[in-house]
Amino acid sequence: MLITLFTPTYNRAHLLGRLYLSIKQQRFNDFEWIIVDDGSTDNTHDVVMEFIEEGVIPIKYVFKRNGGKHRAINEGVRQASGDLFFIVDSDDVLADNALKRIVDVYEQIKADAQFGGVAGIDAYPDGRVVGSGLPAPMIDCNSLEIRSKHHVVGDLSEVFRTQVMREFPFPEIDGEKFCPEALIWNRIARKYKLRYFNEPIYIAEYQPEGLTARIVEIRMKSPIATTMCYAEMVMSSIPLKERFKAAANYWRFRCCSKDKNKIKHINVFWRCMFLLGWIMHLRDLRVTKK
Repeated sequence: MLITLFTPTYNRAHLLGRLYLSIKQQRFNDFEWIIVDDGSTDNTHDVVMEFIEEGVIPIKYVFKRNGGKHRAINEGVRQASGDLFFIVDSDDVLADNALKRIVDVYEQIKADAQFGGVAGIDAYPDGRVVGSGLPAPMIDCNSLEIRSKHHVVGDLSEVFRTQVMREFPFPEIDGEKFCPEALIWNRIARKYKLRYFNEPIYIAEYQPEGLTARIVEIRMKSPIATTMCYAEMVMSSIPLKERFKAAANYWRFRCCSKDKNKIKHINVFWRCMFLLGWIMHLRDLRVTKK
């Protein structure tokens, strides 16, 4: 069974070597590594060419015009040959036995079409678990239930069937370079569940210039995709408290849009959260201007 490791990257040449080393150290070898360079202006191309020339692992390098991580993911899915699609960011690394554990768990549910893939947990470089971890060794549920029903917090590492990723591509909106991954994961959750296992497969190191650190500013610059995500959350089967939060964030980022006609609408009931969303928007404006 082939796994597609996929890395979107933008000006991260200085970090790719760590990820490359962690991939070479894997005990499972039936994989390909696809790197989509989202318009880097540093020496990313030269660094990747050195990896390819070393000839240790199969690597496919694709250079594209800068358009955001979601467009890079769509391109990676188009290029993928693997049964599973595992997104590994350029500033992170794999745990030592990550691919072997992914395959072991996936083999348990491979024949069940209700499952869209598997998911492990993340850890920091010092070994601490990111977030809460799972309350049980394994849990079968969708990505909405893992948060709302099992109260898991913190980033998780989803490994989807490649055919599922092809079924749910990221929307590519003109003029926007960001789309929340949660939009697609939530859409997948309405049709498929995952088998979650309580083992770190991914070592995360959040960079000060990364998406996580700048997420509010990034969302403000892509209000159509951002509000689409929150509008669909409002209509999801999640706790009412979370739906109210989503509605507030919907209005928060809707205020950033210059063309309200392109924004996805929500039920008139949720206008009750407009004032809170407007206050949050004003705070965002003050913070991002500093």
